[in-house]
Amino acid sequence: MALDKDSFITMSDGNRIPVLGFGTYAPEDVPKGQCKAGVKAAIEVGFRHIDGAYLYQNEVEVGEAIREKIADGTVKREEIFCTGKLWVTFHPPELVRQGLEKSLKALQLDYIDLFLIHCPFSLKPGESIIPMDENGKIICHSVDLRATWEAMEACKDAGLVKSIGVSNFNRRQLELILNKPGLKHQPVCNQVECHVYLNQCKMLEFCKSKNIVLVAYQVLGSSRDKWIDQTTPVLLDDPVLLKIGLKYKKSSAQIAVRYILQRDIVVLAKSFTPEHIKQNIQVFDFHLAPEDMQAIDGLNRDMRYLPMKLYAEHPEYPFREEY
Repeated sequence: MALDKDSFITMSDGNRIPVLGFGTYAPEDVPKGQCKAGVKAAIEVGFRHIDGAYLYQNEVEVGEAIREKIADGTVKREEIFCTGKLWVTFHPPELVRQGLEKSLKALQLDYIDLFLIHCPFSLKPGESIIPMDENGKIICHSVDLRATWEAMEACKDAGLVKSIGVSNFNRRQLELILNKPGLKHQPVCNQVECHVYLNQCKMLEFCKSKNIVLVAYQVLGSSRDKWIDQTTPVLLDDPVLLKIGLKYKKSSAQIAVRYILQRDIVVLAKSFTPEHIKQNIQVFDFHLAPEDMQAIDGLNRDMRYLPMKLYAEHPEYPFREEY
């Protein structure tokens, strides 16, 4: 299909997700005001899909940016697609709505368009975002994902969220939800790390077969913050991307985004630099030829920038399996 900045994919529940979203995660050293300014700049250049999470600890600023752009007439609330995520300390069914309401309160919104289970594993509930013991090990908690999902369904039925999905789930964990007796609402999407070095072809094939939209984060590789192995290659310096960029008079970032979009995957592009924000949406005026798509396919090396090693000892750690 022809793609433009207003393109969307219709999800299994009938709601529509814009194909290009603006990611709001920022390293701790980035001032919160920079996040707010970034969201406002993104909306001004045409982004309508804003991806946030409780974990990012900047929902207040994201909400302020959205409401100010509504107040000045740039957008209407119904034109904004806002994603939130249930953090891993809110997995017990009785805490799910509480986790959602914390995000709604921070955002100062009446509803969230898409609410995801952020990760398929659970940590000890409480005030700490990442609860640790005295040895610096995470404190795991055991919750049946199916029970968490039923509480997510109740949030949708209550009208607090329009759509519900998951993030960072592997195939087995997705099937656990899909095969749940009495499933009322299936996950509309799975948000995963996906880029030219981790092209997720098997997960994409599986999700398409189940009418689940794949949403890609980390599409541009990564800012080199503390979670990232500094020895990993810088994706935007890849010679294949740079060479293809010359052909289309586009940056390697624009080529990386366009490649994912042409595979029917929703892209989250992240930057708080106004010039880069503008560039990241200028990906609808060209089309990668089949031979260029094939060349980029060849870059896959199943490499994660975010392997979440902190959680690797958790029984439900998702990345031990192939996909």
